[in-house]
Amino acid sequence: MTMLSWRRLRALCIKETYQILRDPSSGIMAFILPMLLLVIFGYGINLDATSMRLGLCNESTGQPAAAFAAHLTGTPYFEIQAGTRPQLDALLADGTIRGYVLLASDFSRLVQNGPDPAPIQIVTDGTEPNIATFLAAFIHNTWAIWNESQARAQGLALAPGTDIQARYWYNPAAISRHYLIPGSITIIMTVIGAMLTSLVVAREWERGTMEALLSSPVTRAELLLSKLLPYFVLGMISMGIVAASAVFFMNVPFHGSIPALLLVTSLFLLSMLGLGLLISSAMRNQFDSAQTTLNIAFLPAVMLSGAFFVIDSMPAPIRAITYLLPPRYLVSSLQTIFLAGDIWTILLPNTLFLAGTSILFLLLTVRATRRRLDG
Repeated sequence: MTMLSWRRLRALCIKETYQILRDPSSGIMAFILPMLLLVIFGYGINLDATSMRLGLCNESTGQPAAAFAAHLTGTPYFEIQAGTRPQLDALLADGTIRGYVLLASDFSRLVQNGPDPAPIQIVTDGTEPNIATFLAAFIHNTWAIWNESQARAQGLALAPGTDIQARYWYNPAAISRHYLIPGSITIIMTVIGAMLTSLVVAREWERGTMEALLSSPVTRAELLLSKLLPYFVLGMISMGIVAASAVFFMNVPFHGSIPALLLVTSLFLLSMLGLGLLISSAMRNQFDSAQTTLNIAFLPAVMLSGAFFVIDSMPAPIRAITYLLPPRYLVSSLQTIFLAGDIWTILLPNTLFLAGTSILFLLLTVRATRRRLDG
């Protein structure tokens, strides 16, 4: 059995590093593409309920109707567009507005005659149930607050009620970017790890340099490590740049520790590097390797990791599949580290799974390349 030669390994790592430096696509995929994806995910995807288009049909001419319309218009969450019922129905049908509020002609009279509040009508677009529910709930709360202020202004006694105050743990401002960006780092690292290494061995076959390596004293372990180590360093540098950009430029909170971040990301990167090498070892064509990696690694990371789509709302068979995907565990870990801190009851099971998948993919890669490298 040939022993591992650190001299040969060092030479191969230097050769691979030079190839990375001379290949523009490696720099683009390692640095430019991650920053582009970070900007797209950070600014292009926004789940915050702000600046939603809402119609207002005020058929009453009294002061209470004008006061409530002003109260509704003053909120920063909506862009109010006034109109008649037929106009707002048309705007609702073509998607220009998400819903509208109707104040009937007797609204002011009912408010002034009290004590029962005057009714309002809320019409929403049911094609998007989540938005429709949010609109109805927000307008209902606005209506309740306005009624309370009117009663106090008139000196009426209010019956004590239940004071419900919503609080979002770890993301009190409910800013979607704060949990989307940690999830997007998973997608970025999937691209860096799997996509880059899925091309390296196939590129050797296409360029005709694999035969030269096979005819040399280079062992299987030396060849695989020479493909793994430079891309691991490249991936960790890229991850550090992306994480720093998320914290310092996009103001994403970071409540955890750097060692915990390095631990989970390095294990995930090793897992993706192993998967990319496995695909690259099984194929000798860069195009086929890239397409296979796209279907096996990138698309599941986007759709099934929980970065953008809530896993609990998926069908049971799909939820079961997500437990087999490493991106699910990195998304959970990064969101915990960034927003909550080092909660090891969550991080420890995730790191153990990522460590297991790293070992599994690397062993499968060794097995897949055994005959080719041993001759």
